[in-house]
Amino acid sequence: QMCIRDRVSTQSTWGFNIQVQNLFFVMSVAFDEFGRPFIILREQERKRRVKGIDAIKGNITAARSVASTLRSSLGPKGMDKMIVSPDNDVLVTNDGATIVEKMEIDHPVAKLMVELSKSQDNEIGDGTTGIVVLAGSLLEQAYHLIEKGIHPLKIADGFEKACEIAVARLEEISEDVDIEANNHENLIKAAMIALGSKVVSKNKRQLAEIAVKAILSVADLQRRDVNFELIKVNGKTGGNVEDTTLINGILIDKDFSHPQMQKDIKDAKIVILTCPFEPPKPKTKHNLNLTNAEDYKKLYEYEQKTFVDMVQKCKDSGANIVMCQWGFDDEANHLLMVNDLPAVRWVGGSDIELIAVATGGRIIPRFSEITPEKLGSAERIREIDFGTIGEKMIVIEECAQSKAVTLLVRGGSQMVVDEAKRSLHDALCVVRNLVKKNKIIYGGGSAEIAMSIAVQQAADQISSVEQYAIRGFSRALEDIPTALADNTGLMPIETIAEIRSSQIRDKNPRYGVDCVGAGTLDMKEQSVYETFLSKRQQIQLATQVVKMILKIDDCIQPDEYE
Repeated sequence: QMCIRDRVSTQSTWGFNIQVQNLFFVMSVAFDEFGRPFIILREQERKRRVKGIDAIKGNITAARSVASTLRSSLGPKGMDKMIVSPDNDVLVTNDGATIVEKMEIDHPVAKLMVELSKSQDNEIGDGTTGIVVLAGSLLEQAYHLIEKGIHPLKIADGFEKACEIAVARLEEISEDVDIEANNHENLIKAAMIALGSKVVSKNKRQLAEIAVKAILSVADLQRRDVNFELIKVNGKTGGNVEDTTLINGILIDKDFSHPQMQKDIKDAKIVILTCPFEPPKPKTKHNLNLTNAEDYKKLYEYEQKTFVDMVQKCKDSGANIVMCQWGFDDEANHLLMVNDLPAVRWVGGSDIELIAVATGGRIIPRFSEITPEKLGSAERIREIDFGTIGEKMIVIEECAQSKAVTLLVRGGSQMVVDEAKRSLHDALCVVRNLVKKNKIIYGGGSAEIAMSIAVQQAADQISSVEQYAIRGFSRALEDIPTALADNTGLMPIETIAEIRSSQIRDKNPRYGVDCVGAGTLDMKEQSVYETFLSKRQQIQLATQVVKMILKIDDCIQPDEYE
């Protein structure tokens, strides 16, 4: 702009007018208070704008493209996706939230599908693929209705009524389960179903038991509350998925600061520090001039005294192990070893907080504030080794104040470990949801077909135009079992028709898609179920997002200048 401004200001009046005329369509010339010309770009005329039905159809198409990507990942026979990042990092997963998060999506409405999956993941933790597939099916039905000339707001209102009918039917077919019966077997089965579609499905029984034990260790069954902050999931490459273990305590990815320190401390008294084992330093810039050996000796003696005092204050408090957020001077590290005071340095901030909560200790910012009352306690602290590569970790077991637990996930590669951690997260969330509300609905698409039948019957009683939208909602619900049958290798249309007629004939809402070839359509006999909270959240959130998309009729986006 400066170059154009200078060129314009040096031209004659006639030449100036020509320059303005040439720039008229994309910019205009104005003058500041000193009479200097500057150019204003007409940005509004350079923006892309889509209005009306074209905007709605474009938005629906963009959102459906995201849903179609996830459709083949639904169910126990769903396929995995390989995502390669710009840095050539490879990710293999079939977790819906992870897939849409890693996809590079530019369309603003398609990003709503990403937010939808994240909302389900944050609130429930499971069902992230199904909710996107359902939203895509609703948008597909809305597209067909718009093609027929029905107003988008009528469709949105019809979907809202159908959602209420579907949730009411879901309440009717839900069942209560006893989560404590048969040594928590119902919780284990729910976790196994969540793990059935994952890479780790071969070890689903073992991982499900680990997830249930972890949740019950930190759960308050009287208040039906689970503190997820007390559950930590760590991964370490090497070994097999079968080597995944539950540790009744805290696992930190550190080792003792000196190789000759004691590796196993029983009846541990822990001092938790956020100050370094270093001599005090002025906070301002300073220069220290040493002119002779006597001055150097005095400085050395001062540092020695400082280190001795620091170690002695820890010993006098009764502590027998030090956890420090910062580093140690080599001299201090040696003194700690000589004084038989094991120490761990560079402990992360989140680990320090978790150790303080679990052991009942106080985080101490200065050595002068160390007192016996501020120490944390644990039954045992030990260092464990992994394989032949020399990697070590610290385990804090049987903490005094809370039942903090750690899941140590093993796998042959980092990719397997990461996918196992995501799978365990889903299983943990399913168990937590059942602890919070012990209601279940049966899986295999049986609940969706039962809701579809109820919504279809309700549509026959409505005389307004909204009946078409309600019927569209009914057809969209059937898309979940259709996708399950398709991914399993069954004939989708024949399978869904058979299940639908069987549910109506026998008045049994438990009939669903036999994805595992068990020979029965009754999901109760197969012990295939999911949490009521998850399914209700899927229906309600998907409907809300679809309503939002249908109400957008004007899209204004900035365009790049040529």
